[in-house]
Amino acid sequence: MSEPATSDTSRQSRRWVVALPLIGFIALAGLFLLRLHGGDPSKIPSALIGRPAPQTALPALEGLVSSGAAVPGLDPAAFKGKVSVVNVWASWCVPCHDEAPLLTALAQDKRLQIVGINYKDSPDNARRFLGRYGNPFGIVGVDGNGRAAIEWGVYGVPETFVVGREGTILYKMVGPVTPENIDSVLRSEIEKALRAGT
Repeated sequence: MSEPATSDTSRQSRRWVVALPLIGFIALAGLFLLRLHGGDPSKIPSALIGRPAPQTALPALEGLVSSGAAVPGLDPAAFKGKVSVVNVWASWCVPCHDEAPLLTALAQDKRLQIVGINYKDSPDNARRFLGRYGNPFGIVGVDGNGRAAIEWGVYGVPETFVVGREGTILYKMVGPVTPENIDSVLRSEIEKALRAGT
């Protein structure tokens, strides 16, 4: 008489054992979707905030001239004593085309220097890009193999950093500079950097 009750209990136990992997999969998929679609991707934290900018020297963009003089490559010593906006860009990057006029406008602020890191690009295409939109950069370093981008912790182009007068990374923006974030976010971070140490 007790056998049917035991077999019902064992069937229910087997159902739970079979259902557990499915329940686990659904929970993990839900967590993944929540993380994927939740939050602003431009707010990805950077382990480099508060640390010195990478000490990677980069060669100049061959043939790039401004006011009759060759635009220099990136020497890490250039960060000392100046607030810098470092933009990682490429001519093949669609959002870079959209943000280029905003960076050109930002370059009018003579309290800071705009530094470009040209990422995995051909020199001809990079020069054509700057010829089309104007060159906001006082310094352009060429990162032909992507090594410098790794050292800067770049997820993908474009990305923009604010580097303080001491050569420390103070802020990182993932994604393009846009009309919506240039004043509310980027200029605000630049102003903080300009006020620091004055």
